[in-house]
Amino acid sequence: MTSQSNLTRPIAVSCGEPAGIGPELIEACWAETRGALPFYWIGDPAHLPGAVPHHVLETPQEAAGVASEALPVLPLPFDGPRVTGTAQPAHAAGVIASIERGVADVLAGKAAALCTLPIHKQALAEGAGFAHPGHTEFLQHLAGADEVVMMLASEQLRVVPVTIHIAVADVPKALTPALLERRIRITEAALKTQFGIAKPRIAVSGLNPHAGEGGRMGREEIEVITPVLERLRAEGMDLIGPLPGDTMFHAAARARYDVAVCMYHDQALIPIKTLDFDRGVNVTLGLPFIRTSPDHGTAFDIAGKGQANPTSTLAALRMAWEMAGS
Repeated sequence: MTSQSNLTRPIAVSCGEPAGIGPELIEACWAETRGALPFYWIGDPAHLPGAVPHHVLETPQEAAGVASEALPVLPLPFDGPRVTGTAQPAHAAGVIASIERGVADVLAGKAAALCTLPIHKQALAEGAGFAHPGHTEFLQHLAGADEVVMMLASEQLRVVPVTIHIAVADVPKALTPALLERRIRITEAALKTQFGIAKPRIAVSGLNPHAGEGGRMGREEIEVITPVLERLRAEGMDLIGPLPGDTMFHAAARARYDVAVCMYHDQALIPIKTLDFDRGVNVTLGLPFIRTSPDHGTAFDIAGKGQANPTSTLAALRMAWEMAGS
């Protein structure tokens, strides 16, 4: 469990794609919190819109002392200016360095958690040969973690998809007992260590309509899901399911569990985005540190237009802060 002493440490925020809405979001988040939730942004001060004052740091430890007066910035020089709405491959090395510095700071105990702003993978690949499928896989590599799990979380619901960015037609083959077991184990461990839930209650969906209806609508519940749940229940895990996906997300059902483990991407993400679209937070489980991120992209189409909504980034910062104090 994360020590309460971490509450004296700020949250590290990697800059993400400079041409997107990240610089606007971090200024808006500072304007909203003004030191009540100390964080520092790792990036090029020249990329900030300048709507709020900023303070250039020498070390992350200075952030808490200046956060009430100005946005704390750990400077990281980039090649070339920011052009809103147009990703610059020349910035790729700086974006990667920002993530690397954030990871290094949190692993060294200089930061309580890492919040990452959205990146543009194509620009990173073109400008720096970035070969990782995405942000999460890069963080896994930097941390040396064996396996990570994506959670989407808000005040109303937490969900974990077992399979993620694959076609629905490929889900039954990908859904193996070993994968399901690993996802559940990592989820339970993170709920204990990072969310402070001593005895997590985990709801597990079925794959098929009506959770297979006794095999009449599919046998994955009988042959894959139920045997895993029975084995883990025997170890003492509090597991509910497999449950029909269409009856496990109304208010009374949600009150009976701490997280819903679902079999595929949309089964997990449609409920949380319907319930709390602007406040959904991407949390990476399985890392040796806390990582959160707003649940949206770079939004090039609105960058620099004053239309960026900081709600999800604020939620990501607040969730990281709360998790650090668990």
